[in-house]
This record gives sequence, C-alpha cells and structure tokens, in this order.
Amino acid sequence: MTSHIALFFELHQPLRLKRLSLYSPSNLPTSFSDVIDVMGNSEILSRVVSRTYLAATKILYEASQKVKDFKMTMSISGILLEQLKKEHEEVIDLLRKLVDKGLLELAAQTYYHSLAWFVDRAEFEDQVKAQVELVRETFGVNPSIAENTEFIYNNDIGCELQRLGFKGVITEGVDWLLGWRSPNYVYKNPLCGVKLLLRNYRLSDDIGFRFSNRQWSEYPLTADKYASWVASTPGDLVVIALDYETFGEHHWPESGIHEFLRWLPVELSKRGVTFLKASEALNLEPRDYLDVPPWSTISWADERDLSAWLGNGMQRKAFDVLRRYYYFARALGGTYLRSWRLLSVSDNLYYMATKPGGEGEVHRYFSYLGDPYDSFLTYSYALELLGLMIRNGLKENPCAAIKVKLPDDLCFRFYNSGGAEVAKACSVPDLATALSTLPKEVVSKAVSASYLNRWSQEIFGLNLDALLGLIRRC
Repeated sequence: MTSHIALFFELHQPLRLKRLSLYSPSNLPTSFSDVIDVMGNSEILSRVVSRTYLAATKILYEASQKVKDFKMTMSISGILLEQLKKEHEEVIDLLRKLVDKGLLELAAQTYYHSLAWFVDRAEFEDQVKAQVELVRETFGVNPSIAENTEFIYNNDIGCELQRLGFKGVITEGVDWLLGWRSPNYVYKNPLCGVKLLLRNYRLSDDIGFRFSNRQWSEYPLTADKYASWVASTPGDLVVIALDYETFGEHHWPESGIHEFLRWLPVELSKRGVTFLKASEALNLEPRDYLDVPPWSTISWADERDLSAWLGNGMQRKAFDVLRRYYYFARALGGTYLRSWRLLSVSDNLYYMATKPGGEGEVHRYFSYLGDPYDSFLTYSYALELLGLMIRNGLKENPCAAIKVKLPDDLCFRFYNSGGAEVAKACSVPDLATALSTLPKEVVSKAVSASYLNRWSQEIFGLNLDALLGLIRRC
C-alpha cells in the first residue's frame, strides 16, 4: 500500500474576450486591447480569489500547523500571475509565505497556458522560460519540475523540458498507455530518461468532478473516507492533481469542499501517508519506461487526448489561422506577438468544444460564453482583428517579412519536369536563393504557371515582384 502522496494544484485564469459575436464586422474594436473583457475578467478573478486562492490557501496553511510534514506543489500560469500581481497582491503575499516556509513548491508551465508546442518549439521554449522568470522574480525560486499545458505530453515534450533544465515532468496516468501497470509509480521517458510523475485520475476526479454529485454512490465524500482510499491504494505514491479552483469555485464552499480540504491532511497523516513535493517524489526509484509517441499525445482532459481543444472543425480551423499568424507576429515582435500570445491561451479553443454528455457539460460550465458557436464567432473576430494588425504592421515595416520563417507545410516547393521536389523556400531569403541557383526550367515552371505568385499573395499578401523587392530594399 502507498505511503506517499504528492498534491499538485493547477492555478490559471485566462484573459477572456468580450462577446464579439454581438458586434458586426463593421463596428469591431479597432485596438486589440479593446477585445479583452477587462471588467468581466476582474469580477471573475475577484470571486475566485475570495472563494479559492485566499480561502483554500489559508486552510492549507492552517493544516500545515497540525501536520508537520505537509507540503504541496502548484503550477501557476504566467497570465494569472500577471493578473494577481496587478489586482490581488494579497494572494501573492500568502503564496510567498508558504514558499518561504518550505510548504509550497512551484512548477513550470507555458506562460500563456497555450498549445505553443504545436505551433513552434522556439515559442514553446520562450513561454516556459518566461513563466519560470516570472516565478523567480515573484517568489525567488527556480522551478525544477514542469508540466505542459493541461498535462499535454509525449516523449518529445518530455525531452524538450529536460533540455530546458527540468528534472521531471508531471502528466496524466492514462490507462490505454499504461496497460496493466499502475500510475502510482515513477516512470521514465524511453528516449531521454527524464522522470515522470503520473496523475491518478480516478482518485483526483473523485474530488474534482464527483465531490458534489448527489447521485454518486460514494456521496458524501468525507476526508476520512478519502484518506482511507489513498492509504489502501497499491504503489509507491499517489499523485492527486487538480485545478485549484476545485476548492471553492467549481465546488462552492456550501458543498463542504473547504471542510474536506481542512481535514484531509490530518486524516492522511493519521493513516501513515506522508506528503512529498513533486521534486521530492522524483527521488523514488523509477519502476519502468512510459512510451508516449507523438501520435499518442495525452492530456488530462476528456478522453485524455487533444480532442478538448482540437476535436471539431471549428477548433481546428481556428487553431490553423492562429498558427499561420504566429510566424508574422513573431517577425514583427512587440505588441503583435503579445496580442498573438493572448489569443494562444488554450481556453479559447476549449470553449468551442461540441461534445455531448458529461464532457460537454464540463466544457459549457467553463465557457463564460456558454455556446461553442458564439465562442467560435467571438474568437474568429479577434483573429480577424489580429490579422488586420499584422497586415498594417507589415505595411509600416515591410522589412519584417524578411524575418518570417515558415513551417514546412507552408513552404513553397520547386519541382523538376519529372515531378520530383528539388528545393523549398520557407522564407524570403530562401526564395531569393532558390530563384538564383535553381535550373531555369524549374524556376520558369513555378513562375509561368503562377504557382509562385499565388503562394506569395496567399502567404505574404504581396505579389511576387513586391516580395522580391524586399530583398533589394531591406
């Protein structure tokens, strides 16, 4: 039976968009800052601060006075830390107190709680480093363990996080990958050996989703009952990972969730279960390798895959447009890249899910817009405004187009008369090199059939002559 528990809490609040579906294209906001629902975000954050971030944290601090080995791990998105530092410094002060006393470890994640990994690895790295830097600046500590947004994980993500200096990664204990094995052990990535902690989703979801369900056979869930379940679970440790908002926002205080949280550390301690920070759990001996190839990427949402964000046509279309804009926003930098990053927050895609049943209910609960089609229209208008910003930015600074580095699927490909690919251009300098070095018949085929001009207009918004003119001008 297990003798260790690792408590992991996720803290994140997005910067929600105004309900742009109520606007017509002709009267959309002209400034990107105007699409952010400042008042709505402030109201929601104040409520969550009162119900959870202050109330639950004070409860856990009090519990630490009764249970001497109590400790936990939290992962706080950069975008939430920004908001807390601006509007609720009292939360920062309370969390800092726990960090200073050694009760709280902070983990790394993407700054914007985004799907940056699926856009560009450089952007993923930048977002993780930015979140780490903000944590260091705010709390004076360096995270040694990391998660990707919503526990999204595969072998490559694990190895990239190891390359960035992290000793371990926290992700989901997925049945169809584990097979007969238990999530209640430390595992290793088969490619690079980075250690993995796996969430016990059944025990986690007993609190996260079933606590207030009066139809559940185990209702009401008490701290002593739950502690007995944990203590009788086979394995080296149990990782309980939850949205921190579970304690007061998702389950209101009237549900008894705060009293449950108050007594849980005490009841676990009574049963001989000791608390570990996530980084301490990595000291346990790994039991086996867990192979998660890219085509089997996992998460902690819905079916434990990417369908919560990319499961329907609206989500995939929106993400594709967002991805295309990225390469130009990055080249322009500054407010263009900041605006893109605000739209990259994964919640925007999550709101568009059209799933039925219990999963659909969860998506609708989290969506402040309620309707996935409203969410898609709102996001589409925001993307349209971002696109206009980028086009205007390129008009003002056309030389920025020289810096654009396209992904493989957007590059132009040159073919010989036999239909074999002989070169590709993923940037304006690449194109200039190809046109000056490739055989004339290859270039002539691309130009005369207007393939190259269409690509230039579709990708850069410029005809071929104007695009090539940038080489001479810049």
